[in-house]
Amino acid sequence: MEDPDENHAVAVASFAFELGVLKRIRRAGWWHAGVRDPESVAEHSLRVAQLASLIATIEGAEPARAALLAIWHDSQETRTGDLPHTARPYLDQCSQQTPEAHCAKDADKLERLLQAIEYQHAGYTRVQGWIDSTRTSLRTDTARHIATTALHTSPSRGEAADQAVLPLSGN
Repeated sequence: MEDPDENHAVAVASFAFELGVLKRIRRAGWWHAGVRDPESVAEHSLRVAQLASLIATIEGAEPARAALLAIWHDSQETRTGDLPHTARPYLDQCSQQTPEAHCAKDADKLERLLQAIEYQHAGYTRVQGWIDSTRTSLRTDTARHIATTALHTSPSRGEAADQAVLPLSGN
């Protein structure tokens, strides 16, 4: 007789190895903008989850739920590879109409905008269209405000982030 705990452990270990593929899959859309070595899906997903938590906190939504939705939003790409944002409506697990899902979706878009600004700062010139289209698609006031601020903030200011005052509640 098989041990059910052993079966679960094998399944989780196998899935964990599959998730590791996300560290090696590059965000392919950036190649269209001329970026030679774009960030991985895993790197993208981490910042999306962090942003989702911050946006949800400010918006008065549940930060842990928003971060959970965000961290899993690209997990299917272990099997499909990186999907362009035009394919998202068909596979989007953040399509729920909850405040947390809106925060997670905006975090995904905001991360793309921030990454485009970082690439632009590094000398890549074909990212402005991504910045413009992403900016107009944001739904939450918080994400729109962060995006506008990011456009006027140098990416190298990240070192000064510890001096930023982040609200701990939706107040």
